[in-house]
Amino acid sequence: MNEQFSIAGKVAVITGAGGVLGGSIAKCFMEQGAKVVAVDIRQEQLDKRVEELKAYGEDVIGIVGNVLDIASLEKLADDIVAKWGRIDILLNIAGGNMPGATLAPDQNFFDMDVTCWEKVTNLNMNGTVYPSMVFSKVMAKQGKGCIVNVSSMAAYSAITRVPGYSAAKTAVANFTQWLASELALKYGDGIRVNAIAPGFFIGDQNRAVLINPDGSLTDRSKKVLAKTPMKRFGDINELNGTVQFLCSDAASFVTGALLPIDGGFSAFSGV
Repeated sequence: MNEQFSIAGKVAVITGAGGVLGGSIAKCFMEQGAKVVAVDIRQEQLDKRVEELKAYGEDVIGIVGNVLDIASLEKLADDIVAKWGRIDILLNIAGGNMPGATLAPDQNFFDMDVTCWEKVTNLNMNGTVYPSMVFSKVMAKQGKGCIVNVSSMAAYSAITRVPGYSAAKTAVANFTQWLASELALKYGDGIRVNAIAPGFFIGDQNRAVLINPDGSLTDRSKKVLAKTPMKRFGDINELNGTVQFLCSDAASFVTGALLPIDGGFSAFSGV
């Protein structure tokens, strides 16, 4: 049974590997014996991450890459195939929100910074579509591969104050279903595309929204926990097992799925 869940020896491209989520999953994959290609747009962050990952083995390379630059992604794909002969997994982790795209409590829709809206929707939506377009071409030639995207609780119901992030992550959920169907219909059952929908985890990007300077919970945090049956935030490492499962043979008949990892947030009406 354990062999079904194995990802040992598989070549995994992880975008946004310099970030908290990408780094956590990259470490998990290294521990499980995968060959990891860590991709991030920030050289310093990437170098630090690769140094950390080498503590788990030598099968890791770090490449500076821009998920919004198709030409650079195509070169990256060629380099990976030249080194390891194949690409088995693509984890589209690059994404996130930015302060200018988050409305303050006293702001409304008409105050939204359109420039920030465009940056956030572009990064989260096209930053998933473009790598998928490039790396799934390699998978189509192989007849086998797995893509995992990152959606959000915002794909289930509206979340206030984050319009751009919400719209883009909802698009990611729909694109996941579309691409899963497209690739299975045209290239067979060996290529699968799924997405995770993380609940609420405290990270660098949302810390100020969820935690007050004195360490207490903000009003927004209290609302989140009131709708979370488990009554706590998630730990970033609690995403790793689900991602590994989706990339393993144990999930060989799972494609087009959006899996919530949320402590029950999406299931609970609040009553």
